Amino acid sequence: MKKRYILLAAALLCAACVKPKVEFVDFETFKVSSVKSTEVALEDGSVNPEVQFMEGEDPETKVAVTSVARLASDLLGTINSNNVVHVSGTYTGHDIDGSPITLSGKLLIPRDGKIKNMVIVSHYTIGANYECPSECFPMEGLVAAKGYAVVVADYIGFGITANRIHPYMHVESTARSVVDMALAVKPYLEKIGRKPESDKVILMGYSQGGSTTLGVMRMIQKEYSDVLPIQKVYCGGGPYDLAATFDKAMADDVTGIPCAIPMILQGVNEGEDLGLDYADFFQPRLLEHFDEWVNSKRYTVNQMNRLMGAKSLHELMTDAGRDKHNMNTALFYRALMNNSVLDFMPRSPIYMFHSRQDQTVPFVNAQRAETFFKGFNIDFDFGDYGVHAMGAVRFIMHVASEL
Repeated sequence: MKKRYILLAAALLCAACVKPKVEFVDFETFKVSSVKSTEVALEDGSVNPEVQFMEGEDPETKVAVTSVARLASDLLGTINSNNVVHVSGTYTGHDIDGSPITLSGKLLIPRDGKIKNMVIVSHYTIGANYECPSECFPMEGLVAAKGYAVVVADYIGFGITANRIHPYMHVESTARSVVDMALAVKPYLEKIGRKPESDKVILMGYSQGGSTTLGVMRMIQKEYSDVLPIQKVYCGGGPYDLAATFDKAMADDVTGIPCAIPMILQGVNEGEDLGLDYADFFQPRLLEHFDEWVNSKRYTVNQMNRLMGAKSLHELMTDAGRDKHNMNTALFYRALMNNSVLDFMPRSPIYMFHSRQDQTVPFVNAQRAETFFKGFNIDFDFGDYGVHAMGAVRFIMHVASEL
């Protein structure tokens, strides 16, 4: 018996010498639901096909193969770790009305090495739930391979809240979801021993994410500048001025992204609690299939566009819905103005990207942003960079080159 106690004591002593593995523990801040590792680049130098790039305007392709190949080449020359760890999880955020809600998202970090900064990403427009960050390898997550902790929220209406309506282009609630996740992930990183070397954060977003990123910047400056000091902001191809976007679409009677019409109306109506009747705005065919096409979360943006089968505004919207003098449309238009992000003074440097050929998010948004932010520390990069999805790859390439 005495010998047995001696052996047990020795075993316990040896166990005490072994450092416990606590890299991915479920903390109250950010609660882990799954962890996996993914290689960024394959042996042939190409980007891992698991990376979820934005769909291209051509329904048969996402983005040009040459652009992805170049991205892989540029990234491979400077990455710190080819292996990126995906940590999907949940956190407590704010619902549209400010009440607590459980939301989801993903943290991406390099498997090895030090972490430089936290990069807070606002993701682009998606339609299907399987495209949300917690369910895929988001394209913005590529920069994690360069030694960054990339934080990407799903937003209300995706991930764990896929049964909810997504308040699309309602800046306050969407930006709040992003900031809430960053606040939850920050102590999590510290507790797993992967605290970034710098307390300063980097903000990044393209398309819907570009606009949301400016909303996040505005929110952090106002409420969390001491907790999340901003080092730099990268925004590209964003609808920063929704009212100007509405005006151009109505004047041209065309939109490059038909599904955005019902998504914006519903999202702003939900976020602002306007109480609009969609029958006043949508043509019968769109109204009939609205819930299935938009709210089922089964279809991607391209698939929704094909189902809608029209790009002309008069085929999608009623005459009253396109008339700003109509009482209900005027109410909606004022809500669009309220959700502009061109209404604050940035205190950190911004890189703003937009392609002049972008028909999905009209170039007028970049022009309005340049006029409003003139005199601030902003690098405007406006050029002939191809269509919207091509611009997304060029944008990621630029961000990766600077980080």
